[in-house]
Amino acid sequence: MTNQSNLNIAVVGGGPGGYAAAFLAADLGMKVALIDVEKNPGGVCLYRGCIPSKALLHVAKLIDESRHAKKWGIEFGEPKIDVTGLRGFKEKVVGNLTGGLGQLSKQRKVEYIQGKASFENSNTLKIAKAGGDETRTFDRIIIATGSRPAVIPAFKLDTPRMMDSTSALDLSDVPKTLLVVGGGYIGLELGTVYAALGSKVSVVEMLSGLLPGADRDLVLPLHRRMEKIFDSIMLNTTVAAVKDEGNGIRVTFDGPEVKEREKVFDKVLVSVGRKPNSEIAGLDKTQVKVGPRGFIQVNKQLQTDDPAIFAIGDVVGEPMLAHKASHEGRTAVEAIAGHKVAFEPNAIPAVVFTDPEIAWAGLTETQAQKENRAITVAKFPWAASGRAMTLDRTEGLTKLILDPQTERVLGVGIVGSGAGELIAEGTLAIEMAALAKDLALTIHPHPTLSETVMQSAEVFFGTSTDLYRPKKN
Repeated sequence: MTNQSNLNIAVVGGGPGGYAAAFLAADLGMKVALIDVEKNPGGVCLYRGCIPSKALLHVAKLIDESRHAKKWGIEFGEPKIDVTGLRGFKEKVVGNLTGGLGQLSKQRKVEYIQGKASFENSNTLKIAKAGGDETRTFDRIIIATGSRPAVIPAFKLDTPRMMDSTSALDLSDVPKTLLVVGGGYIGLELGTVYAALGSKVSVVEMLSGLLPGADRDLVLPLHRRMEKIFDSIMLNTTVAAVKDEGNGIRVTFDGPEVKEREKVFDKVLVSVGRKPNSEIAGLDKTQVKVGPRGFIQVNKQLQTDDPAIFAIGDVVGEPMLAHKASHEGRTAVEAIAGHKVAFEPNAIPAVVFTDPEIAWAGLTETQAQKENRAITVAKFPWAASGRAMTLDRTEGLTKLILDPQTERVLGVGIVGSGAGELIAEGTLAIEMAALAKDLALTIHPHPTLSETVMQSAEVFFGTSTDLYRPKKN
Protein backbone atom coordinates (compact mmCIF):
# COMPACT_ATOMS: atom_id res chain seq x y z
CA MET A 1 0.00 0.00 0.00
CA THR A 2 1.42 3.38 -1.05
CA ASN A 3 1.76 5.98 1.69
CA GLN A 4 -0.01 9.08 0.41
CA SER A 5 -0.51 10.75 3.79
CA ASN A 6 1.51 13.83 2.82
CA LEU A 7 -0.74 14.75 -0.12
CA ASN A 8 -2.29 18.19 -0.43
CA ILE A 9 -6.01 17.73 -1.15
CA ALA A 10 -8.78 20.17 -2.17
CA VAL A 11 -12.45 19.29 -1.80
CA VAL A 12 -14.76 21.56 -3.82
CA GLY A 13 -18.18 21.56 -2.15
CA GLY A 14 -19.00 21.27 1.55
CA GLY A 15 -22.04 18.99 1.54
CA PRO A 16 -22.32 15.53 3.15
CA GLY A 17 -20.03 14.06 0.49
CA GLY A 18 -17.53 16.91 0.59
CA TYR A 19 -17.10 17.23 4.33
CA ALA A 20 -17.04 13.43 4.81
CA ALA A 21 -14.20 13.28 2.27
CA ALA A 22 -12.34 16.22 3.78
CA PHE A 23 -12.61 14.90 7.35
CA LEU A 24 -11.41 11.39 6.40
CA ALA A 25 -8.50 12.82 4.39
CA ALA A 26 -7.48 14.85 7.44
CA ASP A 27 -7.87 11.77 9.69
CA LEU A 28 -5.49 9.93 7.35
CA GLY A 29 -2.90 12.69 7.74
CA MET A 30 -3.39 14.59 4.48
CA LYS A 31 -3.31 18.37 4.23
CA VAL A 32 -6.88 19.38 3.31
CA ALA A 33 -8.65 22.48 2.01
CA LEU A 34 -12.47 22.39 1.95
CA ILE A 35 -13.99 25.04 -0.32
CA ASP A 36 -17.64 26.14 -0.24
CA VAL A 37 -19.65 29.35 -0.65
CA GLU A 38 -21.37 29.00 2.74
CA LYS A 39 -20.03 30.17 6.11
CA ASN A 40 -19.74 26.56 7.35
CA PRO A 41 -19.85 23.08 5.79
CA GLY A 42 -23.26 21.46 5.31
CA GLY A 43 -24.24 21.85 1.68
CA VAL A 44 -27.79 21.69 0.34
CA CYS A 45 -28.64 18.82 2.70
CA LEU A 46 -28.10 20.82 5.88
CA TYR A 47 -28.93 24.30 4.67
CA ARG A 48 -31.77 23.77 2.18
CA GLY A 49 -32.70 20.08 2.08
CA CYS A 50 -32.75 16.98 4.27
CA ILE A 51 -32.30 18.64 7.66
CA PRO A 52 -34.68 21.64 7.52
CA SER A 53 -37.34 19.54 5.78
CA LYS A 54 -37.14 16.84 8.48
CA ALA A 55 -37.40 19.48 11.22
CA LEU A 56 -40.61 20.75 9.62
CA LEU A 57 -41.91 17.21 8.99
CA HIS A 58 -41.48 16.46 12.70
CA VAL A 59 -43.69 19.46 13.48
CA ALA A 60 -46.22 18.33 10.86
CA LYS A 61 -46.39 14.86 12.42
CA LEU A 62 -46.92 16.35 15.88
CA ILE A 63 -49.82 18.47 14.59
CA ASP A 64 -51.36 15.43 12.88
CA GLU A 65 -51.03 13.29 16.02
CA SER A 66 -52.62 16.00 18.17
CA ARG A 67 -55.68 15.82 15.91
CA HIS A 68 -55.57 12.04 15.70
CA ALA A 69 -55.51 11.71 19.51
CA LYS A 70 -59.27 12.32 19.64
CA LYS A 71 -59.66 8.66 18.66
CA TRP A 72 -57.75 7.66 21.79
CA GLY A 73 -59.85 9.70 24.20
CA ILE A 74 -57.57 12.73 24.35
CA GLU A 75 -58.69 15.96 22.75
CA PHE A 76 -56.58 19.06 22.11
CA GLY A 77 -57.66 22.39 20.73
CA GLU A 78 -56.61 23.35 17.21
CA PRO A 79 -52.92 24.30 17.22
CA LYS A 80 -51.92 27.95 16.87
CA ILE A 81 -49.22 28.22 14.22
CA ASP A 82 -46.46 30.76 14.87
CA VAL A 83 -44.69 30.76 11.51
CA THR A 84 -41.88 32.99 12.81
CA GLY A 85 -41.26 30.67 15.76
CA LEU A 86 -41.40 27.60 13.51
CA ARG A 87 -38.92 29.17 11.11
CA GLY A 88 -36.70 29.99 14.09
CA PHE A 89 -36.75 26.36 15.28
CA LYS A 90 -35.76 25.14 11.80
CA GLU A 91 -32.97 27.72 11.51
CA LYS A 92 -31.66 26.86 14.98
CA VAL A 93 -31.36 23.18 13.99
CA VAL A 94 -29.53 24.16 10.80
CA GLY A 95 -27.28 26.61 12.67
CA ASN A 96 -26.33 24.07 15.34
CA LEU A 97 -25.44 21.38 12.82
CA THR A 98 -23.51 23.58 10.39
CA GLY A 99 -21.74 25.35 13.27
CA GLY A 100 -20.81 21.95 14.67
CA LEU A 101 -19.30 20.97 11.33
CA GLY A 102 -17.29 24.21 11.37
CA GLN A 103 -15.88 23.20 14.76
CA LEU A 104 -15.06 19.69 13.51
CA SER A 105 -13.19 21.26 10.57
CA LYS A 106 -11.02 23.27 12.99
CA GLN A 107 -10.43 20.28 15.28
CA ARG A 108 -9.22 18.25 12.30
CA LYS A 109 -7.11 21.16 11.03
CA VAL A 110 -9.04 21.23 7.75
CA GLU A 111 -8.54 24.62 6.08
CA TYR A 112 -12.06 25.83 5.39
CA ILE A 113 -12.21 28.40 2.59
CA GLN A 114 -15.43 30.31 2.00
CA GLY A 115 -15.45 31.01 -1.72
CA LYS A 116 -16.22 29.71 -5.22
CA ALA A 117 -13.66 27.55 -7.00
CA SER A 118 -12.89 27.33 -10.71
CA PHE A 119 -10.24 25.29 -12.53
CA GLU A 120 -7.07 26.73 -14.03
CA ASN A 121 -5.80 23.22 -14.87
CA SER A 122 -5.95 19.69 -13.44
CA ASN A 123 -4.13 20.65 -10.24
CA THR A 124 -4.82 24.37 -9.88
CA LEU A 125 -7.91 26.14 -8.56
CA LYS A 126 -8.79 29.81 -8.65
CA ILE A 127 -10.86 30.64 -5.57
CA ALA A 128 -13.06 33.75 -5.63
CA LYS A 129 -13.38 35.08 -2.06
CA ALA A 130 -14.80 38.20 -0.45
CA GLY A 131 -11.27 39.46 0.25
CA GLY A 132 -10.05 38.82 -3.29
CA ASP A 133 -9.18 35.88 -5.56
CA GLU A 134 -6.39 33.43 -4.82
CA THR A 135 -4.83 30.65 -6.87
CA ARG A 136 -3.81 27.36 -5.21
CA THR A 137 -2.22 24.15 -6.46
CA PHE A 138 -3.12 20.70 -5.09
CA ASP A 139 -1.97 17.11 -5.61
CA ARG A 140 -5.57 15.86 -5.88
CA ILE A 141 -8.94 17.61 -6.22
CA ILE A 142 -12.33 16.11 -5.28
CA ILE A 143 -15.39 17.67 -6.92
CA ALA A 144 -18.45 17.55 -4.63
CA THR A 145 -20.58 20.35 -6.06
CA GLY A 146 -23.94 18.59 -5.63
CA SER A 147 -27.14 19.45 -7.45
CA ARG A 148 -29.92 22.04 -7.68
CA PRO A 149 -33.68 21.95 -8.32
CA ALA A 150 -34.53 21.31 -11.96
CA VAL A 151 -36.27 24.22 -13.66
CA ILE A 152 -38.96 23.98 -16.34
CA PRO A 153 -38.66 27.06 -18.59
CA ALA A 154 -42.44 27.36 -18.97
CA PHE A 155 -42.75 27.69 -15.18
CA LYS A 156 -40.27 30.57 -14.84
CA LEU A 157 -42.45 33.38 -13.55
CA ASP A 158 -40.84 36.32 -11.76
CA THR A 159 -43.00 36.07 -8.65
CA PRO A 160 -42.52 34.68 -5.12
CA ARG A 161 -45.75 32.77 -5.66
CA MET A 162 -43.73 30.27 -7.74
CA MET A 163 -41.53 28.20 -5.40
CA ASP A 164 -38.90 25.50 -5.65
CA SER A 165 -37.86 23.28 -2.72
CA THR A 166 -35.42 25.93 -1.45
CA SER A 167 -37.93 28.79 -1.26
CA ALA A 168 -40.63 26.43 0.09
CA LEU A 169 -38.35 25.61 3.05
CA ASP A 170 -37.90 29.32 3.78
CA LEU A 171 -41.53 29.20 5.00
CA SER A 172 -42.23 32.88 4.32
CA ASP A 173 -45.93 32.26 4.97
CA VAL A 174 -48.62 29.57 4.87
CA PRO A 175 -50.67 30.00 1.66
CA LYS A 176 -54.38 29.19 1.72
CA THR A 177 -54.00 27.08 -1.42
CA LEU A 178 -50.87 25.37 -2.76
CA LEU A 179 -50.27 23.32 -5.89
CA VAL A 180 -47.37 20.86 -5.81
CA VAL A 181 -46.14 20.00 -9.31
CA GLY A 182 -44.54 16.55 -9.13
CA GLY A 183 -45.50 13.54 -7.05
CA GLY A 184 -41.96 12.60 -6.06
CA TYR A 185 -40.57 12.47 -2.53
CA ILE A 186 -39.59 16.15 -2.24
CA GLY A 187 -42.99 17.41 -3.36
CA LEU A 188 -44.89 15.00 -1.11
CA GLU A 189 -42.73 15.79 1.94
CA LEU A 190 -43.15 19.55 1.53
CA GLY A 191 -46.83 19.16 0.63
CA THR A 192 -47.30 17.25 3.91
CA VAL A 193 -45.72 20.12 5.87
CA TYR A 194 -47.90 22.81 4.30
CA ALA A 195 -51.06 20.70 4.65
CA ALA A 196 -50.38 20.25 8.38
CA LEU A 197 -49.85 23.99 8.75
CA GLY A 198 -53.24 24.70 7.18
CA SER A 199 -52.79 24.96 3.40
CA LYS A 200 -55.25 23.28 1.03
CA VAL A 201 -52.72 21.27 -0.97
CA SER A 202 -53.21 19.79 -4.44
CA VAL A 203 -50.67 17.52 -6.15
CA VAL A 204 -50.35 17.02 -9.89
CA GLU A 205 -48.30 14.11 -11.29
CA MET A 206 -47.91 13.33 -15.00
CA LEU A 207 -47.54 9.56 -14.40
CA SER A 208 -50.17 7.09 -13.17
CA GLY A 209 -49.01 6.99 -9.53
CA LEU A 210 -47.23 8.89 -6.80
CA LEU A 211 -43.54 8.15 -6.15
CA PRO A 212 -42.73 6.65 -9.57
CA GLY A 213 -40.19 3.84 -9.18
CA ALA A 214 -41.34 2.71 -5.73
CA ASP A 215 -43.31 -0.54 -5.46
CA ARG A 216 -47.06 0.08 -5.71
CA ASP A 217 -47.96 -1.96 -2.60
CA LEU A 218 -45.69 0.29 -0.55
CA VAL A 219 -47.15 3.47 -2.05
CA LEU A 220 -50.80 2.44 -1.59
CA PRO A 221 -51.07 3.10 2.20
CA LEU A 222 -49.40 6.49 1.72
CA HIS A 223 -51.71 7.36 -1.20
CA ARG A 224 -54.77 6.55 0.91
CA ARG A 225 -53.54 8.80 3.70
CA MET A 226 -52.60 11.58 1.27
CA GLU A 227 -56.14 11.53 -0.12
CA LYS A 228 -57.34 12.48 3.37
CA ILE A 229 -54.86 15.28 4.08
CA PHE A 230 -54.58 16.77 0.56
CA ASP A 231 -57.36 18.65 -1.22
CA SER A 232 -56.78 16.67 -4.42
CA ILE A 233 -54.31 14.32 -6.14
CA MET A 234 -54.32 14.59 -9.94
CA LEU A 235 -52.62 11.66 -11.70
CA ASN A 236 -51.97 11.26 -15.44
CA THR A 237 -52.13 15.04 -15.57
CA THR A 238 -49.71 17.70 -16.77
CA VAL A 239 -49.52 21.45 -16.26
CA ALA A 240 -50.12 23.02 -19.66
CA ALA A 241 -49.66 26.63 -18.59
CA VAL A 242 -49.12 28.93 -15.61
CA LYS A 243 -50.03 32.63 -15.47
CA ASP A 244 -49.38 35.19 -12.76
CA GLU A 245 -52.58 37.08 -12.06
CA GLY A 246 -51.22 39.17 -9.21
CA ASN A 247 -53.46 37.70 -6.53
CA GLY A 248 -52.58 34.12 -7.51
CA ILE A 249 -51.23 31.75 -10.15
CA ARG A 250 -53.73 30.50 -12.73
CA VAL A 251 -52.82 26.94 -13.69
CA THR A 252 -54.12 25.13 -16.76
CA PHE A 253 -54.19 21.33 -16.55
CA ASP A 254 -54.16 18.76 -19.34
CA GLY A 255 -54.86 15.03 -19.25
CA PRO A 256 -57.51 12.34 -19.68
CA GLU A 257 -58.67 12.54 -16.05
CA VAL A 258 -58.83 16.34 -15.67
CA LYS A 259 -62.00 17.44 -13.85
CA GLU A 260 -61.21 21.14 -13.53
CA ARG A 261 -59.17 22.47 -16.44
CA GLU A 262 -58.19 25.78 -14.80
CA LYS A 263 -57.69 26.75 -11.17
CA VAL A 264 -56.05 29.62 -9.29
CA PHE A 265 -53.61 28.87 -6.44
CA ASP A 266 -51.98 31.23 -3.94
CA LYS A 267 -48.65 29.49 -4.51
CA VAL A 268 -47.18 26.78 -6.76
CA LEU A 269 -44.30 24.53 -5.71
CA VAL A 270 -42.42 23.04 -8.64
CA SER A 271 -40.68 19.83 -7.60
CA VAL A 272 -39.71 17.88 -10.70
CA GLY A 273 -36.26 16.57 -9.81
CA ARG A 274 -32.73 17.91 -9.53
CA LYS A 275 -29.85 18.72 -11.91
CA PRO A 276 -26.14 18.09 -11.25
CA ASN A 277 -23.92 21.15 -10.70
CA SER A 278 -21.32 20.10 -13.25
CA GLU A 279 -21.06 23.43 -15.10
CA ILE A 280 -17.87 24.36 -13.23
CA ALA A 281 -15.81 27.18 -14.71
CA GLY A 282 -12.55 25.91 -16.20
CA LEU A 283 -13.52 22.24 -16.09
CA ASP A 284 -12.84 22.17 -19.84
CA LYS A 285 -9.17 22.89 -19.02
CA THR A 286 -8.96 19.41 -17.48
CA GLN A 287 -9.50 15.88 -18.82
CA VAL A 288 -12.75 15.46 -16.88
CA LYS A 289 -15.63 14.19 -19.02
CA VAL A 290 -19.29 15.06 -18.49
CA GLY A 291 -22.02 12.71 -19.77
CA PRO A 292 -25.11 13.70 -21.80
CA ARG A 293 -27.26 14.09 -18.65
CA GLY A 294 -24.75 16.42 -17.03
CA PHE A 295 -23.18 13.88 -14.67
CA ILE A 296 -19.39 13.78 -14.32
CA GLN A 297 -18.06 10.38 -15.41
CA VAL A 298 -16.12 8.39 -12.80
CA ASN A 299 -14.87 4.85 -12.23
CA LYS A 300 -15.52 2.68 -9.14
CA GLN A 301 -12.83 4.57 -7.23
CA LEU A 302 -14.68 7.83 -8.08
CA GLN A 303 -11.76 8.92 -10.25
CA THR A 304 -12.61 10.98 -13.33
CA ASP A 305 -10.89 10.68 -16.72
CA ASP A 306 -8.36 13.12 -15.27
CA PRO A 307 -6.07 11.13 -12.90
CA ALA A 308 -5.69 14.09 -10.52
CA ILE A 309 -9.43 14.75 -10.14
CA PHE A 310 -12.12 12.73 -8.37
CA ALA A 311 -15.87 13.45 -8.17
CA ILE A 312 -18.57 12.31 -5.74
CA GLY A 313 -22.22 12.71 -4.80
CA ASP A 314 -25.10 14.14 -6.83
CA VAL A 315 -22.74 15.46 -9.50
CA VAL A 316 -21.74 11.90 -10.54
CA GLY A 317 -25.18 10.28 -10.75
CA GLU A 318 -28.27 8.88 -9.12
CA PRO A 319 -29.51 8.16 -6.57
CA MET A 320 -29.03 11.74 -5.38
CA LEU A 321 -28.87 10.93 -1.68
CA ALA A 322 -26.70 12.39 1.07
CA HIS A 323 -25.67 9.02 2.50
CA LYS A 324 -24.57 7.80 -0.93
CA ALA A 325 -22.44 10.95 -1.33
CA SER A 326 -20.81 10.44 2.08
CA HIS A 327 -19.79 6.88 1.27
CA GLU A 328 -18.49 7.92 -2.16
CA GLY A 329 -16.45 10.67 -0.50
CA ARG A 330 -14.82 8.22 1.87
CA THR A 331 -14.18 5.77 -1.00
CA ALA A 332 -12.49 8.49 -3.09
CA VAL A 333 -10.20 9.48 -0.22
CA GLU A 334 -9.25 5.87 0.49
CA ALA A 335 -8.46 5.41 -3.21
CA ILE A 336 -6.28 8.53 -3.11
CA ALA A 337 -4.56 7.12 -0.02
CA GLY A 338 -3.66 4.01 -2.00
CA HIS A 339 -6.09 1.62 -0.34
CA LYS A 340 -7.63 -1.17 -2.39
CA VAL A 341 -11.22 0.06 -2.48
CA ALA A 342 -14.24 0.47 -4.77
CA PHE A 343 -17.72 1.93 -4.45
CA GLU A 344 -19.96 -1.04 -5.27
CA PRO A 345 -22.69 -1.35 -2.62
CA ASN A 346 -25.30 -4.09 -2.87
CA ALA A 347 -27.92 -1.72 -1.50
CA ILE A 348 -28.38 2.02 -1.04
CA PRO A 349 -31.42 2.66 1.18
CA ALA A 350 -34.01 5.23 0.10
CA VAL A 351 -36.46 6.85 2.51
CA VAL A 352 -39.49 9.04 1.85
CA PHE A 353 -40.18 10.93 5.09
CA THR A 354 -43.91 11.34 4.59
CA ASP A 355 -46.44 9.92 7.04
CA PRO A 356 -46.42 6.96 6.73
CA GLU A 357 -42.77 6.75 5.73
CA ILE A 358 -41.70 4.54 2.83
CA ALA A 359 -38.25 2.94 2.73
CA TRP A 360 -36.59 0.37 0.53
CA ALA A 361 -33.16 -1.08 -0.17
CA GLY A 362 -31.74 -3.46 -2.75
CA LEU A 363 -33.86 -5.07 -5.45
CA THR A 364 -37.44 -3.84 -5.72
CA GLU A 365 -40.37 -5.89 -7.00
CA THR A 366 -40.87 -3.33 -9.79
CA GLN A 367 -37.24 -3.66 -10.87
CA ALA A 368 -37.41 -7.47 -10.79
CA GLN A 369 -40.49 -7.43 -13.04
CA LYS A 370 -38.76 -5.14 -15.53
CA GLU A 371 -35.73 -7.43 -15.60
CA ASN A 372 -37.95 -10.55 -15.83
CA ARG A 373 -36.11 -11.86 -12.79
CA ALA A 374 -37.48 -14.72 -10.67
CA ILE A 375 -38.09 -13.69 -7.07
CA THR A 376 -40.16 -14.74 -4.08
CA VAL A 377 -41.94 -12.02 -2.10
CA ALA A 378 -42.79 -12.46 1.59
CA LYS A 379 -45.03 -9.84 3.22
CA PHE A 380 -46.06 -9.16 6.79
CA PRO A 381 -48.98 -6.72 7.20
CA TRP A 382 -48.74 -4.46 10.24
CA ALA A 383 -52.40 -5.16 11.01
CA ALA A 384 -50.99 -8.31 12.67
CA SER A 385 -48.35 -6.35 14.66
CA GLY A 386 -49.08 -5.76 18.33
CA ARG A 387 -46.80 -2.70 18.39
CA ALA A 388 -48.51 -1.18 15.35
CA MET A 389 -51.85 -1.62 17.12
CA THR A 390 -50.60 0.21 20.23
CA LEU A 391 -49.56 3.09 17.95
CA ASP A 392 -52.89 2.96 16.08
CA ARG A 393 -50.85 2.74 12.85
CA THR A 394 -51.73 -0.64 11.36
CA GLU A 395 -51.64 0.47 7.70
CA GLY A 396 -47.97 -0.53 7.37
CA LEU A 397 -46.34 -3.40 5.53
CA THR A 398 -42.90 -5.06 5.60
CA LYS A 399 -41.76 -7.23 2.71
CA LEU A 400 -38.72 -9.20 1.68
CA ILE A 401 -37.57 -9.82 -1.89
CA LEU A 402 -35.86 -13.22 -1.89
CA ASP A 403 -33.97 -15.39 -4.33
CA PRO A 404 -36.24 -18.46 -4.76
CA GLN A 405 -33.29 -20.84 -5.09
CA THR A 406 -30.85 -19.66 -2.43
CA GLU A 407 -33.37 -17.86 -0.15
CA ARG A 408 -30.94 -14.92 -0.03
CA VAL A 409 -32.38 -11.49 0.84
CA LEU A 410 -32.15 -9.38 -2.32
CA GLY A 411 -34.36 -6.48 -1.27
CA VAL A 412 -36.43 -5.11 1.59
CA GLY A 413 -39.38 -2.71 1.42
CA ILE A 414 -41.24 -1.10 4.32
CA VAL A 415 -44.13 1.35 4.56
CA GLY A 416 -45.29 2.58 7.94
CA SER A 417 -44.47 4.78 10.90
CA GLY A 418 -40.69 4.86 11.39
CA ALA A 419 -39.89 2.87 8.22
CA GLY A 420 -36.78 5.02 7.72
CA GLU A 421 -35.31 3.74 10.98
CA LEU A 422 -36.23 0.11 10.24
CA ILE A 423 -34.68 -0.11 6.77
CA ALA A 424 -31.10 -0.17 8.10
CA GLU A 425 -31.53 -3.80 9.22
CA GLY A 426 -32.70 -4.72 5.74
CA THR A 427 -29.75 -2.92 4.16
CA LEU A 428 -27.33 -4.79 6.43
CA ALA A 429 -29.01 -8.11 5.57
CA ILE A 430 -28.55 -7.45 1.84
CA GLU A 431 -24.91 -6.33 2.24
CA MET A 432 -24.07 -9.44 4.31
CA ALA A 433 -25.85 -11.79 1.87
CA ALA A 434 -28.16 -12.91 4.68
CA LEU A 435 -30.73 -15.63 4.09
CA ALA A 436 -34.38 -15.56 5.07
CA LYS A 437 -33.49 -18.08 7.79
CA ASP A 438 -30.96 -15.62 9.27
CA LEU A 439 -33.70 -13.04 9.74
CA ALA A 440 -36.18 -15.60 11.07
CA LEU A 441 -33.68 -16.91 13.65
CA THR A 442 -32.56 -13.45 14.83
CA ILE A 443 -34.44 -12.73 18.06
CA HIS A 444 -36.14 -9.34 17.81
CA PRO A 445 -37.45 -7.43 20.85
CA HIS A 446 -41.18 -7.53 21.53
CA PRO A 447 -43.31 -5.52 21.08
CA THR A 448 -41.55 -3.53 18.35
CA LEU A 449 -42.07 -2.70 14.71
CA SER A 450 -38.64 -4.23 14.02
CA GLU A 451 -40.25 -7.64 14.63
CA THR A 452 -42.04 -7.27 11.30
CA VAL A 453 -38.72 -7.92 9.51
CA MET A 454 -38.36 -11.25 11.35
CA GLN A 455 -42.04 -12.01 10.86
CA SER A 456 -41.78 -11.44 7.09
CA ALA A 457 -39.12 -14.15 6.99
CA GLU A 458 -41.40 -16.42 9.04
CA VAL A 459 -44.17 -15.80 6.47
CA PHE A 460 -41.77 -17.05 3.78
CA PHE A 461 -41.41 -20.36 5.67
CA GLY A 462 -45.14 -20.53 6.47
CA THR A 463 -44.45 -20.47 10.22
CA SER A 464 -45.42 -16.93 11.28
CA THR A 465 -46.68 -16.93 14.87
CA ASP A 466 -48.92 -13.91 14.39
CA LEU A 467 -50.23 -14.62 10.90
CA TYR A 468 -51.65 -17.88 9.57
CA ARG A 469 -50.28 -18.15 6.08
CA PRO A 470 -49.15 -21.71 5.24
CA LYS A 471 -46.27 -22.01 2.78
CA LYS A 472 -47.40 -22.88 -0.75
CA ASN A 473 -45.89 -26.01 -2.22
